[in-house]
Amino acid sequence: MADARLMLLRLALALRGARDESSTDPVISPSYYTISDAVISSETVFVVEISLTCKNGSQNVALYADVNGKQFPVTRGQDVGHYQVSWSMEHKLTCSDTYEVKFFNEEYYSILCKAQQNNKDVSEVKPLFLVNVDHRGAWSEPWVSTEVLAAFIGLLVYYMAFSAKSNIQA
Repeated sequence: MADARLMLLRLALALRGARDESSTDPVISPSYYTISDAVISSETVFVVEISLTCKNGSQNVALYADVNGKQFPVTRGQDVGHYQVSWSMEHKLTCSDTYEVKFFNEEYYSILCKAQQNNKDVSEVKPLFLVNVDHRGAWSEPWVSTEVLAAFIGLLVYYMAFSAKSNIQA
C-alpha cells in the first residue's frame, strides 16, 4: 500500500514536472514588507517578493516557502521570474526578530512534508535558497503621546482660566 502511494506521488511529480521546471544555481533579488503599526491592523502581515533568475534559464519554477515550520504556497507574478509569498500572525506571536524564509522546489518540498509527517529532523532538508526578513516589531502605542495630550490639556485649562479672569475684571 505504501509502495502504491509512493509510486503515485512520483507519477504526479513527474507529470507536474512536465509543466514546471527546476532551477539550477538560482540568483534572487528579494524585497519584503512587514506591518509595523499594531494600532490600525489586527495582525502582523509579512510579504516577500523575489525576482528569480536560474542559470539553466528555467522560467516556470514551482516554489514553496517554509517559515518556522509552516508551509505556504508561493505565487507567480505576472512578470516572468517574479514570485510572492505572504502570511500573517497575531501581534502577540510576533516580535522584533529576523524571520528566515526557506524556499523549496517541488522535489524538496515533498521531502520536507514527508519528514514532517514522519516526525523526522527537517533541518537536513536543504532549501533552494533563503530570504531573511527583518521585522522591527509592531508599534502599538497610541497615536498621540501622553506628554502632548497633557500639554494640550494644560494649555486649555490656562486659556479657560485666563478667559474667566478677563470676564470677571470687565
